[in-house]
Amino acid sequence: MSAQDFLVELGTEELPPKALKSLAEAFLAGVEQGLKAAGLGYVAARAFAAPRRLAVQVDQLAAQQPDRSVNLDGPPLQAAFDAEGNPTPAALGFAKKCGVDLERIDRSGPKLRFSQQIAGQPAVQLLPGIVESALAALPIPKRMRWAARREEFVRPTQWLVMLFGEQVVECEILTRRAGRASRGHRFHHPEAVSIAQPSSYLQNLRSAHVLADFAERRALIAQRVEALAAEQNGRAVVPPALLDEVTALVEWPVPLVCSFEERFLEVPQEALIATMQENQKYFCLLDASGTLLPRFITVANVDSKDPAQIVAGNEKVVRPRLTDAEFFFKQDKKQRLESFNERLKQVVFQAQLGSVYDKAERVAALAAFVAPQIGADPQRSARAGLLGKCDLATEMVGEFPEMQGIAGYYYALNDGEAPDVAQALNEQYMPRGAGAELPQSLTGAAVAIADKLDTLVGIFGIGMLPTGSKDPFALRRQALGILRILIEKRLDLNLHEAVTFAIQRYGSKVKADGLAEQVLEFIFDRLRARYEDEGIDVSAYLAVRALNPASALDFDQRVQAVQAFRRLPDAEALAAVNKRVSNLLSKAEGTIPASVEAHYFDNPSEFALYAAIQQADHAVQPMAAERRYGEALERLAKLREPVDAFFEAVLVNVEDANVRANRYALLARLRGLFLGVADISLLG
Repeated sequence: MSAQDFLVELGTEELPPKALKSLAEAFLAGVEQGLKAAGLGYVAARAFAAPRRLAVQVDQLAAQQPDRSVNLDGPPLQAAFDAEGNPTPAALGFAKKCGVDLERIDRSGPKLRFSQQIAGQPAVQLLPGIVESALAALPIPKRMRWAARREEFVRPTQWLVMLFGEQVVECEILTRRAGRASRGHRFHHPEAVSIAQPSSYLQNLRSAHVLADFAERRALIAQRVEALAAEQNGRAVVPPALLDEVTALVEWPVPLVCSFEERFLEVPQEALIATMQENQKYFCLLDASGTLLPRFITVANVDSKDPAQIVAGNEKVVRPRLTDAEFFFKQDKKQRLESFNERLKQVVFQAQLGSVYDKAERVAALAAFVAPQIGADPQRSARAGLLGKCDLATEMVGEFPEMQGIAGYYYALNDGEAPDVAQALNEQYMPRGAGAELPQSLTGAAVAIADKLDTLVGIFGIGMLPTGSKDPFALRRQALGILRILIEKRLDLNLHEAVTFAIQRYGSKVKADGLAEQVLEFIFDRLRARYEDEGIDVSAYLAVRALNPASALDFDQRVQAVQAFRRLPDAEALAAVNKRVSNLLSKAEGTIPASVEAHYFDNPSEFALYAAIQQADHAVQPMAAERRYGEALERLAKLREPVDAFFEAVLVNVEDANVRANRYALLARLRGLFLGVADISLLG
């Protein structure tokens, strides 16, 4: 079967830059899905995207569908016809489904059957529908109309190129007739660009000052920005999302270095970087120590004969933005940071839970409670908790919301607060996302934990639990943040005590009955997904979860030990023995004796197991006390031989009640040793 390259390019007004990449990817996925559904084979497909175009190129697309046969089984013959041989509704319905008269349905078998050979259609007849469906399925939150037409798209369309080999695919999509005429750069090449064939598409547009390949433009911008930054003895701040957005704004990228007045460097550099990135789409430059340089890189969409004019224009535009940041910074510093708490008394945190200032007071108390347990100073932790939300009422954060915490840090230093207190004002929001940075200071860790626990307890306490994908207070992220801080920074905190203390701070605002257990269950549930991501078997998590440790660090240390234990040769057998012992003990009648009486032993294997348990207990106790759980389980693995010998030689449920109870006591001692680490009977 012959094959040709295929190209579709839809030209539009400027597409939304933040969505361009996802639109291109979705367009490619839609076209590929349509080709596969139609049975049209091809070698490869890729998407191209620029500010005014979306395109897909398919290499070696089959010119025609293969012939195919359709075989459909219908109802049994006895259900298809009545006693007089008349067709029933079931038979008529099957014929209608097949699109033929009943006479064409095969009745030779036990069921009605319809068979048909369908000749494959030419690709050029199928491609318009495939492209149209792919465009209709694009993730466009709000479509628009233009002129007097009823068609809708993300932006008004301007042209359409559809080529199969050198042949134009005749069709009309989104008000545009297909042809081979594309368009070049608005200024460098406003004339039409004729596309001879799909394989010449990129080169035809390149000659018209358009780099249609998104990945090529992105790489070119990144490379040139890096080179220009090095020329300025700095390094560029290039967030991937910003690089994608800038790539989506230009067809012919020309990065240029601009500058601003050094006096603006007195403003927190995070504010300057935020306004230049968010509002102007500039790449900022830092020196070797990470300090902002008074220069930035803009990416022009034109190769100007006088680039100095572009540089001057960008420098003129950025100055008011930086002046605003400077003004807000100076205004805020006219009063002490703590004074902004007065404004927060009028700002609602949550209608049932009080103001933001109420939250700050609770966080301060909870941070002071948490601090001693993790090695932080309670007074400074309480101070940081009280100041933690003050910058939310400042002019700086009002203008630049991403400065929350960061602005507080600078204002606290300006007021002469302790360095770790100032640092904690920013660190309270950490980690800001999955895998993001954790608090460096212990004061920051105390406040971060307290802030997240307060939110969890409050929101759970008024019954606003997250459901499905809805989690307006980001409670899952808050719980994961607590766990990451405690585990990765190796901080030992009794979460049960901390949650109970947090509940007390709320008083009658929350329903306290069962709340601590609910919050703790929610927090520790988050660990399951964490361990699955790390490749730790879920049974290791469940074995520890059965013991309900109150410390996240202790929980993690036990899980890591159990995961290591699972790899030991004796692990599977010991897990099975523990399961057997657990079942036996659960069925024991009456109270199991607290101690084992050796005079009831009547078999050497009982003496051997008892001696082995006593030796193991003596060895394991200091290990467990020091949380050397891995060593403890390794030592307990040596019990396999006496345990196996015991079960081979001894019947536990004997008739003599005293002997039976004594054997239960012996098994309880055995199980208790393992339960000092985890319930390994749950290992799969």
